[in-house]
Amino acid sequence: MRRVWMRELAGWLGALGVAIIVAAQVAASARSELLFRDGDSLIVAMLARSLLDGGPQDWALSSVLFLPEAAVFAGLDAALPFDANGVFAVSAVVNFLALYGALRVAAGRRREGRAPVAWALLGLVTFGLVAATDTTASRDALDLASLQLTTTYYSATVVGGVLSVGLARRVIDRERGGAGLLVALGAVAAISTLSNPLYAAWATVPLAVILASSALRRAGRGRMLTLLAVLIGGTALGFLGRIPFAAWIANTGAGYAQPERWTESVAYYGGLFADRLSTPLGVLGCLLTLALIAWAVRRTIRAEDAGARLVAAAAWVLPVLVVVGAVALGTHAARYLQPVVFAPVLALVAMPRAVRLPRRATRQLVAVVGVLVLVGAALSVPRLANAANAPDPDLDCVTDWVDTSGRTGAGQFWTVRLPKLHAEDPAQLVQVDHQLNGYAWLVDRRDFDPGEVSFLVEDAQTVQWQLPVQAIPDEVVVCGRYRILDFGDARLPLGPPHS
Repeated sequence: MRRVWMRELAGWLGALGVAIIVAAQVAASARSELLFRDGDSLIVAMLARSLLDGGPQDWALSSVLFLPEAAVFAGLDAALPFDANGVFAVSAVVNFLALYGALRVAAGRRREGRAPVAWALLGLVTFGLVAATDTTASRDALDLASLQLTTTYYSATVVGGVLSVGLARRVIDRERGGAGLLVALGAVAAISTLSNPLYAAWATVPLAVILASSALRRAGRGRMLTLLAVLIGGTALGFLGRIPFAAWIANTGAGYAQPERWTESVAYYGGLFADRLSTPLGVLGCLLTLALIAWAVRRTIRAEDAGARLVAAAAWVLPVLVVVGAVALGTHAARYLQPVVFAPVLALVAMPRAVRLPRRATRQLVAVVGVLVLVGAALSVPRLANAANAPDPDLDCVTDWVDTSGRTGAGQFWTVRLPKLHAEDPAQLVQVDHQLNGYAWLVDRRDFDPGEVSFLVEDAQTVQWQLPVQAIPDEVVVCGRYRILDFGDARLPLGPPHS
């Protein structure tokens, strides 16, 4: 028993080292924009900090509620003496660790001739290699693996999808019982769907197809049908659980489905794929993913048991169905295709056979790998810290001015969100459109209560203002890439909010 726990602990420590190395590598690239500064990427931090502050909440969110992500961020923010960027950095590491935990569940129980810890760790390393090939600053790119490091782009849904495959495998592997695992699967499906209905497309539908196909076999039919019922039932409960949050859901996501635009969707994703192949690292990432998918198909055919077959099939069925579904619905968002990079890693844990080596050679190999991971993690901590603490005098200039002013101002979505997060009182910066109407999107609608503002923040992303009243700023404060239009005693009325 002690040896088992030592192996499990070693796996988690190795995963921690890998997570730190990958997070530091991505944070040191142009991809750091999505980790620390992108307007979309800041919503979880804003939501978590607002919840920690207490008081009434009136958020306008998308179809995603970010419940697990906000809970983790709030817990880290309350426990750690870091600023927002520091918590973002730690969250990136935690997200990767959570993925390892899900892969470890998918690798199955330890038994003779199996090495699930080693293969789960190898799966995380492989996924980390794909993430390290992501180098663009764009949120609209097929640099998908690195999105697992962010708080916004569905990291909890990724973990929930892999964990669901793992729990289903654990139920199938058991000869009898497994009620607790079934409850866990239903809970994961319910919570994941409650927070993000995309779970239904990423996990419920593909797994339902696999389970229904497996049920055609006489052996294990009852267990497959039970798993299918629990999965669908948990997903249905998750959708029902969204009803009390209806006031917070400013967009149900139904409008994103435009089947008549499927040809445009093909062209869009095809263009992103071509961009991905335009760099050597992008080619490497694609080759790794394609190799895993091919390996998954092979392992599906040669699976030793039903549990291994389920995991191997999920590794290629999820990407295929998600891509086909995204195109058929006419979507135009790269982040919807994340199963293309995380699901194929399941091929590595489908049949985690132990590699037979002499005991001395095994110990030496483990020692060498352990030292490499330890050294890599030790060298990566300063890199990650430097990326999180990179000076931004332009941002500091804006937040210092806003904090000192004691007044309420406004800015457009892509401009104001970063200063809003870092200001002492986020309510001092109201999110508006170019006509000064409140823009109720990924923000607390209580911000619009003052009804007027006395300064505007703008940058290169700001659309030309069309103010509702004639007004000339008393002063223009230049803060590097930002400008603050200070209207002094004049008050600019806010228009009606919209999403």
